[in-house]
Amino acid sequence: MSRLNIVAIIPARYASTRLPEKPLIDLCGKPMIQRVYERTKKATLVNRVIVATDHEKITEAVKSFGGEVMLTPSDLKSGSDRIAYVAKNLKDAVIIVNVQGDEPLISPTMIEEAIKPMIDDSKIQMATLVKKITMAAEVSNPNIVKTVLDEDGFALYFSRSPIPFLRNGSENNTWHRQFTYYKHIGLYVFRREFLLQFASWQESALERAERLEQLRIIEHGFKIKATITEYDSIPVDTAEDADRIRTILQQSREYNS
Repeated sequence: MSRLNIVAIIPARYASTRLPEKPLIDLCGKPMIQRVYERTKKATLVNRVIVATDHEKITEAVKSFGGEVMLTPSDLKSGSDRIAYVAKNLKDAVIIVNVQGDEPLISPTMIEEAIKPMIDDSKIQMATLVKKITMAAEVSNPNIVKTVLDEDGFALYFSRSPIPFLRNGSENNTWHRQFTYYKHIGLYVFRREFLLQFASWQESALERAERLEQLRIIEHGFKIKATITEYDSIPVDTAEDADRIRTILQQSREYNS
């Protein structure tokens, strides 16, 4: 397997409506951003990990545990804009991985699974992960983004609605037993030049409608390779999510090694 220069960038925005100072919340003795950083570091295909933040407090926290961090403007609109800001100065990087800063339990294997198609096929400009839905509630939950794939594993569309709609099917509580539904996991891998191109585009109509920035890619006619993973992760959006993570950390040696 070719050894490309692969850099993982973790966007970490200080302000959060539901969880103030979210990247810095304590998860069993470590701030969340440290948990994400350490999990990302374990991905064997990644050469370098950088936190991209808009606040000095996060900068200080990352430096305190020996991590690499870059300060970015506070007015950037999205995580992709933040990683693109950092990536434009990484001229020797070939592949950029966007690891969400609120995924403290992310498996290093997931990161590797998302990267591998980009190494195997130089024509692929962007890749991500999906996971088979096994719980009925996820099909109709608008916070769970559904993905439809073509026969080659490229994403046809992403939506907060159940897609496809089973016209002759039953209610949502059994749809997942009649059709294979996939949920999107928000881990993105870009070729550096494509990331910079993507970040230069204006927000698209579908993106505004669904509030899903990956639709900007599809609306511009580009493909996103989706690898099906058996792994899952738990994003931290609320105080209840953080409590759930703490319970898992307390009960598992894996996340504390």
